[in-house]
This record gives sequence, C-alpha cells and structure tokens, in this order.
Amino acid sequence: MSSQLFTTTHNTLARLTLLLFVLGAAGFLGFMDLIHRSPYVRYTKVRREQPVPFSHKHHTNMGIDCRYCHTSVEVSGFANIPPTQTCMNCHGEIYNEAPILQPVRDSYASGESLEWTRVHDLPDFVYFNHAIHVNKGIGCATCHGRVDQMPLTWREKPLFMKWCLECHRDPAQNVRPKDKIFDMAFDPASLSREEREALVEEYGIDHANHRLTNCAICHR
Repeated sequence: MSSQLFTTTHNTLARLTLLLFVLGAAGFLGFMDLIHRSPYVRYTKVRREQPVPFSHKHHTNMGIDCRYCHTSVEVSGFANIPPTQTCMNCHGEIYNEAPILQPVRDSYASGESLEWTRVHDLPDFVYFNHAIHVNKGIGCATCHGRVDQMPLTWREKPLFMKWCLECHRDPAQNVRPKDKIFDMAFDPASLSREEREALVEEYGIDHANHRLTNCAICHR
C-alpha cells in the first residue's frame, strides 16, 4: 500500500496560501484605489503650471469680480477662459512693461491665444453645466474652493462622481442665496437647515424620486 501523498500539513499550507493570495489581492486593489484618489493623480491641492503665473488672490484683493473675466458663467454651460483682450484692458496701462506679462503682450500682438492648463477638466463622458448650478444657488466656492485665496490655482475637490452625487442627493447642504453666489467667504452652513430647504423649494430644484441622481443627468 502506498503512503498518503498529501498530509494535513499540505492542506493547511494550501489554505494559508489561498488566504494570503486573497488578502494580497484585496490589499493591492485598496492601495491602487488610494493612489487613484491621491493628489498625485487627482492634482488636488497641487498648483498647476501656467504660461503666466496668474494669481486669483491678487486680482480679487483688488476688488475684481469673478464675472469680469468669466463673463458667461451665468448663462453658459462653460465658464469661459477670458481672451487676452480682457487682460490687456488693465495691463495695457498697468504693469504694461512687466517681464512676467510678456506672454500676454505677445498673445495680444499675434492674436494667438495663451495655452492655459485647465485645472478643473472633466472627462468627455461627463456633462456639466455651470449656468444651471449658478442659477440654482450653488456658489463658486462649493466646487472651486476659496479661489480668492489662491496665488496659483489648484483643484480643491477631487471631482469624483461620489462627491457630485452627495450634493445631488441633498442639494440643501450647499445651496445659498443668489446674492451670495460669488461671495467666496459665505458658508451655507451659516443658514439653518430650514432656510436652505426653503431655498431649494424657491429655486425649483427637483430632487424628488432621485431625479438628480439619474445617470442621464450627467452622462448624455
């Protein structure tokens, strides 16, 4: 009679190997998810290099309203990048010989647009309309953070679908009075829950029956 080929020790080792494989695979996937969500990949809190080191903080400290440059944000799905002419409205007279602004002067002289690096760049399969959010009481700072305090612009939020859905499920957490849309320092939490829910009703934000979480809202 031949001896037994596999002992109970082999069975134990096989089970341990399978367990380590499952745990290792789960750990690897978890690690990759952390990398995917990290500032290294999402560019959150990372200042982006630009052809001109434009400072939102400097310009807002001078009292320039967001809409002076982003003229279409209230009426268009796209928050326009201002043409060079907008820059030259001021810099034709102010700092008009500053070396740091030479790319602006070159762009104005040649008629070729500056190649700005988009900071908030959604994938092509995502539809986002700036105007509808602004007109429904969502302020600039909700998505863009305190841009008025950024010497160089960075992405404040990761722009994950989960993050968007949190607001779509409960718009009252971020809604604000329309005269506070462009007030970067205003905090919606300074209003009571009842006041914010009243604003949701006033603005006609229809989130009943999970309408705002329907896939077709953002993926068209």
